[in-house]
Amino acid sequence: MRNKKNKSKKYKKAILNLVIYIMLLSILLYSGIKIYKWYKDKTNNNKIAEQIRDTVIVEEKNEDENKEESKVDFNKLKEQNSDAVAWIKVNNTNIEYPVVKGSNNSFYLNHSFDKSNNSAGWIFADYRNKFDNTDKNIVIYGHNMKDNSMFGSLKNILNSDWYDNEENTNIILYTENEKCIYKVFSIYKIESEDYYIKKEFSDDNNFEQFVNTIKKRSIKEFNTDVSKDDNILTLSTCANNNKYRVVLHAKKI
Repeated sequence: MRNKKNKSKKYKKAILNLVIYIMLLSILLYSGIKIYKWYKDKTNNNKIAEQIRDTVIVEEKNEDENKEESKVDFNKLKEQNSDAVAWIKVNNTNIEYPVVKGSNNSFYLNHSFDKSNNSAGWIFADYRNKFDNTDKNIVIYGHNMKDNSMFGSLKNILNSDWYDNEENTNIILYTENEKCIYKVFSIYKIESEDYYIKKEFSDDNNFEQFVNTIKKRSIKEFNTDVSKDDNILTLSTCANNNKYRVVLHAKKI
C-alpha cells in the first residue's frame, strides 16, 4: 500500500515537473521570438532611415557663409511615401527622420516608413495637424526605442549637458515650403495625459493659458517668451513602460 502511494506521489511530481518545464520552455520560446522580432524590426527601420537620408538629403553650398547646408528633396521623399509631411532634426540626439502623417494616430505606431508592419513604428505627426502655418500646436510622436532609434534619444533633453547647450535648443523642422527653426521653451516628464497635445484653442486667452501651464512644468527656465501670435511644436514619447511621457515644447522663430 505504501509503495503504491509513493509511486503515485512520484508520478504526480513527474507530471508537475513536466508541466513546469513546458511552461518555462514556452516562455523562453515566446521571449526569443519577441527579441528576434524586435531586433529585426529595429534593424529594418535603421536601414530604411539610412537609405532615405542617402536619397533625399541634398547638400547645398551656402555662398554667404561658405559652408554646406542640408536640404530635403520632398519630391523624392514623397515618391517613397506620400504621407511624408516634414523632416525633423534634434541636435545631440539620434533624431533625424522624415515625419509622416496618417489618417489616424494608430497606423504608424506599428508600421514603418514604407508602411510595412513594424513594432518600432515611425515618427509621425498628429493626424489632426495641418502643415500650412495655421496650427498653433504641431504635435509629433515617436516610440522610445531601447537602441535610441526613433524617439529613443529624446530623453537626452532632460539632461543638463543637453539643455544647457544653446545650440541644442534649436529644433529644425523642414516642410515642403520652408525650413523652420523652433526654440525650446519647456521640457519635462509627466504622467500620460491629453492636455499637452491640445491643438485647438477657443481664443487667444485659451492659448496663452495653455502656454503658461506647460511653461510652468519645465525642469528648466529658458526665458523664452511665447505670445498669442506664436506657433509651437511639441515632441512626445513614452517612458517607464508607458507610465510617463517625455515632452518638449518649442516656439517657431
